[in-house]
Amino acid sequence: MQQKSLMNFYIFFIAAVIPLAVGAVWYNPKVLGNAWMKSTGLTEEQLRDANMLKIFGLTYVLSLLIALSLFSVVVHQSAIDSIFLNEPGFGEAGSTLDVYYQDFMAKYGRNFRTFKHGAFHGALIALMFAMPVIGINALFERKSFKYVAIHAGYWVISLALMGGLVCQFA
Repeated sequence: MQQKSLMNFYIFFIAAVIPLAVGAVWYNPKVLGNAWMKSTGLTEEQLRDANMLKIFGLTYVLSLLIALSLFSVVVHQSAIDSIFLNEPGFGEAGSTLDVYYQDFMAKYGRNFRTFKHGAFHGALIALMFAMPVIGINALFERKSFKYVAIHAGYWVISLALMGGLVCQFA
């Protein structure tokens, strides 16, 4: 039996769209866009003069990296691959290790593979990693608490949705 990959790579390309979609709503002037512009010191004119193709393109690429990295956080079964990676017989059909691996995955391979579980871990990553990073930058840039709250809220929603999607479908 040939080793099956845990990942559905197409889902990562879909998950990478989430920060763009959430941002379109979150940073809309009718939602938090005006508060965001005020907290950053940006004007509508400055925003209009930006190279949006470059900004959206790079945002998508960077979001793809985030989606890929979320896999190891939200899908706990991915750890077994890293544990066995250099062990003799890993990936060799019929080897003792392969039989153990296949049995393990048959019994536990779908445990905690729900949208809810992934969303929980995504939100947790936003609160425990993204928010402190934003907060540290804000301290040095002399930005307000409102600035941190706006961006942290955006990342809680974005990473929760990305984590849920990756956990359920990747």
